[in-house]
Amino acid sequence: MSRHHRRSTSKLLVGATLAVTLAALAGLAALTVGGRPPSVRGQAAAAAPPATAPSSGAASDAASPSATLSAKPKPSLTRTATPTPRPGGQARSFSVTYYGAADNTPPGSRDIAYPSVHGAAGGAGTWADPTTFATDRTELPVGTRIYFTPLHRYFVMEDDCTECDQDWAGRRPHIDLWAGTATDSGIVRCEDSLTRDGQSAVLVNPPPNLPVNPGQLYSNGRCVKI
Repeated sequence: MSRHHRRSTSKLLVGATLAVTLAALAGLAALTVGGRPPSVRGQAAAAAPPATAPSSGAASDAASPSATLSAKPKPSLTRTATPTPRPGGQARSFSVTYYGAADNTPPGSRDIAYPSVHGAAGGAGTWADPTTFATDRTELPVGTRIYFTPLHRYFVMEDDCTECDQDWAGRRPHIDLWAGTATDSGIVRCEDSLTRDGQSAVLVNPPPNLPVNPGQLYSNGRCVKI
């Protein structure tokens, strides 16, 4: 056995190993220069497929939702305005009588029990200056305005009436209208001529724009007509 033979075998093994190593390096260089192997590129492409472009119909639907769903028109509601009635007061029925200075208490005076618009009985019969009338204050509150159509005058509650109190205790409506400041017997005859049997229509809390014939019911010997 010689040592030289061993050296030759060792050289062959080294040569073979070197050849394998060079081949491996050559393959690595090829991979480095040429990029990824086809199989790797194919797998990457399969993992991320290209996006599919939306169809024109889908794009149109996305851009205009109302293209497929049209809003149903709502029926229009027509409302008829209810006319507001004009305030016209409350029509009530009363027994209507009259009094003046000649038959006032005390006689000849213009004294009143509940001064409201006036400090003493009087008034022109207009809305702003209504003529005094008397009644039970639980029948019509003090300061209540009324309108008596046959006379075309406004009156205001600011006096008491003994007969009215008695009638209202029996729930018989009664008002007593001021006729004037005269003290002669003619005013009493005027009052009697104006008084009607039974009850008459009277407007309580009337509007302020009704027609008016202003003045006292009896003045200078003359009595109004109804």
